[in-house]
This record gives sequence, structure tokens and C-alpha cells, in this order.
Amino acid sequence: MGGSIKISEAYSQGDYEAVQRRTATVYALAVVVSIVIAVTLIPFAEPFLRLLRTPEDLILAGAGYFRIEMLTLVISFFNTVFIAVARSQGHAARILRLNLAVIAVKLSLSAFFVYVLRGGVTTIAAATLLSQALVLVYALFFMRRDEGAFRFSARNIRMNKDTLLPIFHLSYPISAEKMLFAAGKVIVNSMSGVYGGLTVGALGISNNIGGLTTSWHIGFTDGAAPLISQNQGAGKYRRTLQLYFWLLLIDVAIGLAGILMVSSALPWLAGVFAQSKNNFDPEFRDAIIAIHRWEMLGYVTLGINSATVALLMGYGHTKLTMLLNVARVFVFRVPVLWAFHRFTSLGAEAVGLTMMVSNVSTGLAAIAIAIPVIRKILKQSREEELPQTFTKEEPQ
Repeated sequence: MGGSIKISEAYSQGDYEAVQRRTATVYALAVVVSIVIAVTLIPFAEPFLRLLRTPEDLILAGAGYFRIEMLTLVISFFNTVFIAVARSQGHAARILRLNLAVIAVKLSLSAFFVYVLRGGVTTIAAATLLSQALVLVYALFFMRRDEGAFRFSARNIRMNKDTLLPIFHLSYPISAEKMLFAAGKVIVNSMSGVYGGLTVGALGISNNIGGLTTSWHIGFTDGAAPLISQNQGAGKYRRTLQLYFWLLLIDVAIGLAGILMVSSALPWLAGVFAQSKNNFDPEFRDAIIAIHRWEMLGYVTLGINSATVALLMGYGHTKLTMLLNVARVFVFRVPVLWAFHRFTSLGAEAVGLTMMVSNVSTGLAAIAIAIPVIRKILKQSREEELPQTFTKEEPQ
């Protein structure tokens, strides 16, 4: 994402040499990190799993699965960089078609390996690996065929501070944010265990149901951030605000539509997930409903947060996006869940209330962070519109 923002910024400024350098360097970084992951984790899968105190019987059964997953990670890391560069070029439709093809290949291979070959969980991992390999082949083919500034050439790789530091400066807060957010989710799942294993499973299902709406927010954020960066780099500050407010309107509308649709379909959705091997578990369904009927009330504010994140990323304020998402878990979620457990007698509903408080508070915090940023952008836009002063020596 950091590379995508810097590439978009250079492209909007007409600095095509910088675009070539940054594009080639980001690809090179992907290769370096992928090799490091492959060399350190794949050959030493079993010692690594023992280091994590994995039971021996699971190591014997899962070492092969782990190696395949690590190889998939190596490939998907490079693929992620390719997708980021493609987004900075505005090829969102191409990426959509590619992802749909990946889904089709993964599902088809998984069904073939499980139902025809009677394979186990390792074959499902192999299906994921092969689907990611499809993206890799596509990436290697098109990154050489790209025309103009985005065409990859090894001659343009620059492993120097002038090229690397601006990318790292934007990238490390995003990486830290995602790592801490993932760790926070693990903590919340662990804390939810006090309400029983059924609640932990219901929380995971509730998050998946929420993804039917929030994934649209994420998609618009990924598409809008490079556009805002391009316009910011070109000095079109007022246009960046227009993009932001349109995105805000769209994300709020998506959140409202999500609440309306999911609230009416929630009993059915929960029932689908509570069905397993022709056995229906009404207690599990009720737990899903108890959590998500509160969690879905945060759809609108999560839309506000997503739009604000796009604005902040477009302007390179990735430390502020890190602050927002870390606060979402470690300020608005973990302490709230602890308080509900400590001071109330609520059951699974406490987890849903926690998610609602977290998501609503995050949206309000996003508004508070956006206001001074918007004021600064408005000031820049007014300076942009000031008439130019010419000297007498200048020809008329």
C-alpha cells in the first residue's frame, strides 16, 4: 500500500522516472521478503512449530500443511505487490476479474481434491497454492508487457535511501496496524472464551456476516486512496476533498443498506451457519443473532472510518490510520469487553455490545481526526486558487 501511494503520487506529478524506479523497487522488495520467508520458515517447519509449543501429534499431521501455507504466503506476498501497483494504475476492473478467476479455481480444485480424490486438509492448502500461482503467472506476464512508466525493468531498481525511505515511511505504520489489529482480534477471541466456546464461534460467524457489508467499504478505500494520492500529488487539493465527501456518502449509504438487509435476513443467515451435517443447532443460531444484532449497528460508522482512512492514506498520514485501528481494538474493544465481563451478568450479548461500542467509537474518532486534516487541505486549496503575481520584467 505504501508503494502504491508513492507510485500514484509520482505519476500525478509527471515524474515518470520516479514511477519506474518505485515500481521496479517495490517488485524487488517483494522478491527479497519472499525469499527471506521461504528460507527461514519452509525448511524449518517442524522446529518452528515446536517453538510455538504445538503438540507433537499436530506437528506430524500439520507440518506438510504448514510448508504449503508458507509457500502460498511467499507467492501471495509478491501478488499483493502486483495488485497494489495495478491499483495505482487504475486497473481495478482487471483485478476484480483476476480475483474472480482465483476464487473459481480455488473452489473447483478444493472440490476435486476433497470429493473426488478424498484428500485431507493439506490438499485444500494445495488448492489455495495453485490458485495463487495462477495470479503469479498473470503478474509475471503483464508486468513485462506493461507500457510506459509502469513497465518493469531490472535496470530501474534502486535500493537506496532516496527511493526506499519514503516507501518505508508510509508502509511500516500500515504493517504495524494490521499486525496489532490481528493480535487484538486474537485477544478478543480469547476473552470471549469466558462466555463459552459457542460464543467464540458465534463471534467469528458474526464477523463473517459483517464482512458482507464492510468488504464493500474496504474495496472503496483501496480504490480511492491512490486516486486521492494522485490528485494530492498534482496539487488538486479541492478535488481530493470532493473524492472524500463522495466516498463518505457512498460508505454511509452502504452501511445503512447493510443494516436494513442484514437485520431482515439475520435469522436466516444465522440459521445457515448453524446448520452442520444436517444437524441444526438453535443455541448456536441464537448466539450469532445475539452478537450480530448489536454489531451491525456499527456498519455506518465503520463506513465513516473507511472513507477517512482513504483520505489519510492518500495524503500519506499512515500513522494516523495506525492510531485509529489500534484504538479500535485496544481502547474501544478490549477494555470494554473486560468491563462487561467484570461488572455485568450479560452472556454472549456482551460480545455484541462490545463490537458495537468499538465500531461506533472508531467512527467518531475518525471524524475527530478528519476535521483538522480537512481544515489543512482547505487552506492548501485556497492557496492553490490565489492569483499569480507577475513581475514587471516578465513579458506580457
